[in-house]
Amino acid sequence: MNRGFYYAANGMILNQRKLDCIGNNLTNVSTSGYKRETILTNTFDEQMILVKHREKLSGKFVHRYVDTSYTDLEQSSFEYTDSPFDVAIAGDVYFNIRTIYPNADAEIMLTRNGQWELDGEGYLALGHSGRIQGENGDIYLGTKDFLIDVDGSIYLKDEETGQFTRFVDRLRLSYIDPKADIKKFGADMFTEVQTSEPPADLKFDIIQGAFERSNVDWNYELNMLLQANRLYEANSQILKICDKLNQSSTTLCKKV
Repeated sequence: MNRGFYYAANGMILNQRKLDCIGNNLTNVSTSGYKRETILTNTFDEQMILVKHREKLSGKFVHRYVDTSYTDLEQSSFEYTDSPFDVAIAGDVYFNIRTIYPNADAEIMLTRNGQWELDGEGYLALGHSGRIQGENGDIYLGTKDFLIDVDGSIYLKDEETGQFTRFVDRLRLSYIDPKADIKKFGADMFTEVQTSEPPADLKFDIIQGAFERSNVDWNYELNMLLQANRLYEANSQILKICDKLNQSSTTLCKKV
């Protein structure tokens, strides 16, 4: 009977973790640059051995448990806005941001969120998260009239010619090793990753006037949510049945 309690409770815990993960994905479906999470499970077999002589096997039970979580870094689609502060990347590189969080694991983090603005001092920033980094550090613009080229070079308008020829800086871009361990910070930033300069043969373009949407598939997540919820409820019912059987067994033993 105790084994039934264990398997039912294990099923509830497993599917509760899935529900939490899916719920977080659905919450961030509109977050620019958000990368969906998924729970990875693993299994191991346990052989039930008969107590008498311990010679025969009475069967195998498969234990399923949460092994780890996985972040899907697949590029999503773009939404074009024509705003100079919306910036997207076509390719496998990431923006660098110097965070302002005092308890952050790393001062410099990576993000694909390209919905930027000017902070109170005129620096290019990602909301209240921190300042976007160029090759020379924080990027100071002081104006909303600027141009970002496809290679990440940033220019201001020359007052005499009216052309964007005043070079400011070049966006600092990083490449994440596909085999690296990734740790998220918040909804749209990454830390504790093995980063490097973009490989020479890696092709990418910086697109000003657009931002990358979340790569969450709404319909898929809803289907997974319903499936996990049904399994959670099924294991809950099994747990209740085991509890009733246990109570009945206890009552019969007392009568005997």
